[in-house]
Amino acid sequence: MPTISDRGQICPPSPIRKLVPFSDEAKKKGIRVYHLNIGQPDIPTPENVMNKIRNTDLKVIEYSHSAGIPSYRKKLAEYYHKCGIEVSPEEMIVTTGGSEAIMFAMFTCMNPGDEIIIPEPFYANYNGFSVAAGVVVKPIDSVIENGFALPPMSAFEKAITPKTKAIMVCNPNNPTGYLYSREELELLKEIVLKHDLFLFADEVYREFVYDGRQHYSVMNLKGIEQNVVLLDSISKRYSACGARIGVMISHNREVMSTAMKFAQARLSPPTFGQIAGEEAISTPDTYIKEVLAEYLQRRNVVVESINKMKGCFCPNPGGAFYAMARLPIDDSDKFCQWLLQDFNCDGKTVMLAPGTGFYSTKGRGIDEVRISYVLNVNDLRESMKCLEAALKVYPGRLEK
Repeated sequence: MPTISDRGQICPPSPIRKLVPFSDEAKKKGIRVYHLNIGQPDIPTPENVMNKIRNTDLKVIEYSHSAGIPSYRKKLAEYYHKCGIEVSPEEMIVTTGGSEAIMFAMFTCMNPGDEIIIPEPFYANYNGFSVAAGVVVKPIDSVIENGFALPPMSAFEKAITPKTKAIMVCNPNNPTGYLYSREELELLKEIVLKHDLFLFADEVYREFVYDGRQHYSVMNLKGIEQNVVLLDSISKRYSACGARIGVMISHNREVMSTAMKFAQARLSPPTFGQIAGEEAISTPDTYIKEVLAEYLQRRNVVVESINKMKGCFCPNPGGAFYAMARLPIDDSDKFCQWLLQDFNCDGKTVMLAPGTGFYSTKGRGIDEVRISYVLNVNDLRESMKCLEAALKVYPGRLEK
């Protein structure tokens, strides 16, 4: 019998989706499951976007330009201009979700065996993308005690080797919700310049920033314009995860012309997704303001609830719609499975993402979970009651 590839064997399963069979079984038993495990917003997609899709009258669903429909890229340039980011349509490639943008960046900028430094915890699929590209992730620690702030520059310096080719950040961060400041990014710029590295920045959650703070894009760091690759997506901004439309952007012409070869190899991004993405840019500003206000309420419910629970700690996220919480548990994988398999509170339970899946370093995240506050406030309150009840009876509870 033929064997599967080494790549396939070492590619990690998604910590976000691997517990789905247990969730399905719980539902078959009539248990209501509050899904806080995945970043799938319950916020409606903007009505103008839905109407555009419904009323699109195409005779043929044909290939687009490999870099994306020209009119969409032009509108994207206008969107970024409003965000204070100056890019041209020629400096972007529309991708099949932000995922493909990340893979294109790695395929373009890195050789198999090259190393990429990523502060952990980080979005779990960065591991999978790195495996696909043959790239080695070198994690450096960020810690819950300071809300998962950017690690000190000494930690980056220590991790750099002759094989280091890039640093990657997600801002605001998934899974921690931490918002990197301009000052932190300026420090990162000095490392990038000193060692001539690429800086990949996932800015998918740009709009979701709280408490009067401002998002600062790596595209506005002066002096490293040729080093920066921006990765983005419409999935969260417009609650359009299934549209599968992202974008890769760089001022570096060689990077973009090389990435174009991979774009041509996969022919083109999805037609209807691009139509949706182009229309989404015309969404009234009130939509984002209302969504942001809603997420702020949700964040407060989750953070305040967890910090009232005995032995629990949850930093207050500055952005995105995720929080990492430390719980008095022996093993987050066991706990998250137990919630679905063996526990319910009045016929209800909660599905969380084990913290271990967001770390490359073995043993880290064992007492942490990621919570996606993507449910309405009432459901979040109920889910927090379930979590509190579960922690009181969990067999692997640790007294802290």
